[in-house]
Amino acid sequence: MAKYVITIARQFGSLGRPIARRMSEMLGIEYYDRDIVDAVAAKTELPRSTVIEVDEKINTGFFRMMFPLGQNNLQVQNQVFQTQREIILNLAEQQNCIIVGRCSDYILENVENHLRIYIYASYEKRLENCIKTLLMEPEEAKRMIREVDKARDAYHRHYAGYTPGDINYKDILIDSGMLGVEGTAEYLAELVKKRFMSGSEKQ
Repeated sequence: MAKYVITIARQFGSLGRPIARRMSEMLGIEYYDRDIVDAVAAKTELPRSTVIEVDEKINTGFFRMMFPLGQNNLQVQNQVFQTQREIILNLAEQQNCIIVGRCSDYILENVENHLRIYIYASYEKRLENCIKTLLMEPEEAKRMIREVDKARDAYHRHYAGYTPGDINYKDILIDSGMLGVEGTAEYLAELVKKRFMSGSEKQ
């Protein structure tokens, strides 16, 4: 079986993170998401809170408050991205794994046996997920859907040159509202097995 890597981009509220985690359990491979934040903080010696504030965001107002004396905000953001890039490349080189977000689809674009997935859902379903699964208040859920999607799109466009859900840079796009977390994870895990564990990569 050839070594492979799966990257997952997702809309906020589509439950892409638990789907990725469940896929990793079904496939018996590693899953990386927020642990990348810890690795970046350790490598750059930036506070973890600072890395979290710029995680999948671009040129935020946070930096304008943190560095009011003119330090180059984008320079700090670029430092985080470049460190993140090194970590993601290293993870993909070492083992079969799933990596969530953070332009990983773009960073690993030249890696062999790379499957790029985008998970989305209707606005109504995402709102329901935020309220019932993520336990948000309705107004908070609406705000987060609006703001996080906008931030992720801007971040991805800045570094990769395209938005996370651009069909020209994806192998699979799936509506998680059809099957839910368990069903979507099972469907995608079976697809991965057929793609990378059945010899189809040699065809």
